[in-house]
Amino acid sequence: MNNNGTFRSLSSYNYRVWAGGAIISNVGTWMQRTAQDWLVLTKLTNHNATAVGIVMALQFGPQLLLLPLTGFAADHFDRRKLLFATQIAMGMLALGMGILTVTGLVQLWHVYAFAFLLGCVSAFDSPARQTFVSELVVESNMSNAVALNSTSFNAARMIGPALAGVLIAAIGSGGVFLINAASFAAVIGSLCLLRVEELRPRMLAPHVKGSLAEGFRYVWRRPDLKAILFMVFLIGTFGLNFPIFISTMSVSIFHGGADQYGLLSSIMAVGSVAGALLSARRAKPQISMLLTGAAVFGFGFVLAAAMPNYWLFGLTLVLLGVSAQTFNTTSNSMIQLTTEPEMRGRVMAILLAVALGGTPLGAPIVGWVADTFGPRWALGIGAASGLVAALIGIRYLVRHRGLRAYIQAGRLRFSIEASGHVAASHLSGAPVTLPAGSRRD
Repeated sequence: MNNNGTFRSLSSYNYRVWAGGAIISNVGTWMQRTAQDWLVLTKLTNHNATAVGIVMALQFGPQLLLLPLTGFAADHFDRRKLLFATQIAMGMLALGMGILTVTGLVQLWHVYAFAFLLGCVSAFDSPARQTFVSELVVESNMSNAVALNSTSFNAARMIGPALAGVLIAAIGSGGVFLINAASFAAVIGSLCLLRVEELRPRMLAPHVKGSLAEGFRYVWRRPDLKAILFMVFLIGTFGLNFPIFISTMSVSIFHGGADQYGLLSSIMAVGSVAGALLSARRAKPQISMLLTGAAVFGFGFVLAAAMPNYWLFGLTLVLLGVSAQTFNTTSNSMIQLTTEPEMRGRVMAILLAVALGGTPLGAPIVGWVADTFGPRWALGIGAASGLVAALIGIRYLVRHRGLRAYIQAGRLRFSIEASGHVAASHLSGAPVTLPAGSRRD
């Protein structure tokens, strides 16, 4: 297999097994997310976007609430065993939700309760799963493996919602929940099939008091990490509320059914897959792509808010998918590759808490704006999140990387210094001169 190709991480047996189980489970997860949003929006409420926002807040809020424990667990426990526990628990929760829905007993408060419990389990699962990739591949392939993980997740996002839209009409939301419960067998099976002796050893963090506080101090000393986390917070809190954006536009503006809602989510995933594959081709993540992703994300929302019909709106979702995935994969890879291995679990837990922990604030606000002023105004909040995030990135480059723009020989050029904070690649601090449009991290 080509060691420099887009799929080079698949040369590792353990990564192939893990990726195979993950994509099946991810399809089930996206099916359940679609069915859950549709159940709340059309069956348990009268098109109430605020209720969907509350479900999202309860599902992602534990990422922030449990931060002192989740980062510790990812750095101090056997990640493979931790993933066994979390995947089994999530499968049982999907089974319980499915039984309630199939039997006709489900109420809105049940969805709220199960969303919160799922969020608690996911808070432990996410940092362990994100950092487990470092045990499956060699260091030089880590950025590629992170990008392929995103490709798998978004390929499932392309398949899952469209499949859910058809299945909701055929067997109902409860049946979709039960199918998702069964899909967890795939990832649990992949964990069983891994060659444990081939997993890459990692340095366990010492069990000392205040280890999470040390993670925050580590981030605070790194202006590059602080800038990325601020950008991630803005986009994660106010921009990545696509269940609200897509469902309200589909139902309230375009008057579509479950199949049309699922199709819009899948159309967006086409762009997400493309963005993940583009990221996988790059040898290393670049801050220029982080800025580009944030800026295009903001402008994509502006276009989406102005689209007059279903299909043109769907076309803008492709652009949003590419930009969102470019931003997410680049930020994830940059933080993992530039963080010392013994700190990686805690820093990734902080990243995930920042990315998802803002949802309790952002999702209800976005839902309220959609209910009060209309879905198109809610899209404006997403636009602002991307554009302000891009400005934060530019501010970091100006203050800490010496970004300067000037005219030379009639052409606009930029000057930027290589970062002195990159742990993994040990870049020098020598200044680099770039022609306009060039990229250099």
